[in-house]
Amino acid sequence: MIPNITKGERMAGLLVYLAGPGRANEHTDPHLVAGSAPIMAWHNDDQLNRDAALSIAHQLDQARNVLGVEVKGGHVWHCSLSLRADEGDLTDEKWAQIATDFMDEMGFTEASGKAPVAWVAIRHGHSKAGNDHIHIAASMAREDGTKWSSHLDYKRAQDTARALEKKHGLEELSPVYAMRGLRPGEREAAERRGRDEPERRSLARKIRACATAAADEAEFVRRVRRAGAMIKPRYAAGRDDVVVGYSVAERPPKGIRPVWFGGGHLAKDLTLPRLRGAWNDTPDTAATAVAEWGAAARGRRPVSMGREAHEPDPQLWERYSEEVARLREQLRAVPVDDHATWAQVARETSGAFAAWSTATEPTPGPLAAAADELSKTAQLRRYPARPVRTVGPSAKGASLMLMAATMGGRGTAAEAIMLRQLLNVAKAVHDMHKASNDLRRARQLSHVVKHQLAQVAAALPGIPTTTPAVDNEAAEAVRTGTAGQGPARPVGSVLPPSYEQARPHTSTRGGHTRPDHGR
Repeated sequence: MIPNITKGERMAGLLVYLAGPGRANEHTDPHLVAGSAPIMAWHNDDQLNRDAALSIAHQLDQARNVLGVEVKGGHVWHCSLSLRADEGDLTDEKWAQIATDFMDEMGFTEASGKAPVAWVAIRHGHSKAGNDHIHIAASMAREDGTKWSSHLDYKRAQDTARALEKKHGLEELSPVYAMRGLRPGEREAAERRGRDEPERRSLARKIRACATAAADEAEFVRRVRRAGAMIKPRYAAGRDDVVVGYSVAERPPKGIRPVWFGGGHLAKDLTLPRLRGAWNDTPDTAATAVAEWGAAARGRRPVSMGREAHEPDPQLWERYSEEVARLREQLRAVPVDDHATWAQVARETSGAFAAWSTATEPTPGPLAAAADELSKTAQLRRYPARPVRTVGPSAKGASLMLMAATMGGRGTAAEAIMLRQLLNVAKAVHDMHKASNDLRRARQLSHVVKHQLAQVAAALPGIPTTTPAVDNEAAEAVRTGTAGQGPARPVGSVLPPSYEQARPHTSTRGGHTRPDHGR
């Protein structure tokens, strides 16, 4: 169950909207399911209209108006509680229980030991995305003239939602991982602009692919530009040589303004400080990065050319495939509660699939779906103060090779081998979620491996029998498309786990240290 809180000053406007047709006529049968006893006694569960909405708004505002309570930032507290679309619908009675329990836990009712506030819960059908949900509207003025405290209400709402999921048998969302969802209207806006998907999704894959394939920040900037996206820096105040964040946009048709997104608005793991934790950092690379950022900001040619301008050595396919195999073995020793390490591994593996998708899929396909699914594990609600850097084997080399894959054709045996090893790592992430009792995420990853990536395996050549073996479950997608192959040989020796905290970044030009903040 997902809570979403907003605050304001116009109770009447909020109630009229909730009881009205909605922005796209999506509201159906708006009615109360719960609320303060006096309001429920007067209005019960009849379908609401404008007059009823205004009457309820007047009752909700009564304590504030009579007692003259002023709340800084607005006295109207609005929170929606939403289920995922595939969870189905609840009854009005169940929503009433959930709403009442939620308001008790949030301290709005007599259960807090204080004077209650006036509140209602309104249900008006599914959202445009098909989610069953309710809206809670409450005044922050209590009946005795004191104020309800909104301190940490976002965190309290999340914690309360997790507790109510258990109490009412709802699907439990992860308290560890948090993916940024799409805003209302993003899908429709993308359709109007002729996009196959919202730009936020396509840009997140490009950024993740380029960041994972790049060895340093300057190469990252150049790769993003080569991938067809526009990127510009955000400088520290009063400086043009200290970059603290970035914005990125898909290149629009002529005459159309680009839609820009900050890195943190794409995904929680794509802020510039998070990305920098995985790159080489020296005074020389810092100066080169500033120069490339400046060229990107002015729309000029890249200052220099690097690995992104050349085809990688074909012999590196075997080396990086073996490295991904060693990564899988290394993950067997990583505890399931080492969330920072698992997030880093998921980000790099998602980046490898995103690189492959960027290079070979003209429209989002199975590789894009795999990248998107793994990216959910890369996004934590809370990150450690210093980012974790992978010192041992990783999927970064896979991203470098797959970024150079060619579109069309049947692919190569090297790509088939790399797919097998990436499936291994995806299976490890799946097993971690399963062991953590995050069964929804485990099911989603399993579905992508067995159904989406099976299509990729079917389009690739057969794999030589000398290829290192993979886990049985992870290999199912490969066997679906390459049935009849001989057994594989087990992998040889592996490297021991070797993760360490990333070092603070070195100074940029002028001796000033890069601030590790911003997006």
